[in-house]
Amino acid sequence: GGRRNIHQKKRKYEMGRPSALCKLGAKRVRPVRCRGGNMKYRGLRVDAGNFAWGSENCTKKVRLLDVVYNSTSNELVRTKTLTKNTVVQIDAQPFKQWYLKKYGVDLAKKGKGAKGKDDKKEEPEEKQSRHVIFKLKAREAKQKMDPALEDQFQSGRLLACIASRPGQSGRCDGYIIEGEELTFYKRKLEKKK
Repeated sequence: GGRRNIHQKKRKYEMGRPSALCKLGAKRVRPVRCRGGNMKYRGLRVDAGNFAWGSENCTKKVRLLDVVYNSTSNELVRTKTLTKNTVVQIDAQPFKQWYLKKYGVDLAKKGKGAKGKDDKKEEPEEKQSRHVIFKLKAREAKQKMDPALEDQFQSGRLLACIASRPGQSGRCDGYIIEGEELTFYKRKLEKKK
């Protein structure tokens, strides 16, 4: 177990960098020059991103509201750190507007007076041709909405999962959690309370 002499210096390609620990806040991204002159975009703070609604094939840029679950550690939830596969709450408004336009159904009202006739102020809607009305009806007839997702739309916040790596790409993109995955994470959140 004798002492050996060091026979080579440190190499640039062995270098590591400190982790980004991207937080929730006003956008702050720093470019970092990497090997081969490539750039990484170190997201230090991010407050919005592109989120896809898989079953409806619809993607919108939405605000991130809160970090609710991270399988790595609760410390990352407490400090509102954004990493890949973090479960976050996003603003449902852009998706609501899109749904209203495509299906003619207001997700905020569904459940309590779905017709939307209870408010007199909302009577003068934009005029729709007969063709458009029938098209929306046909679409709505084929449409099935997951009750768990519907509840979230009424609260105005959707659970979503981050699929990009904010510390590497400077972007916070992901998808809305649905189906079995949603059931799984809801159970996890219940357990945490």
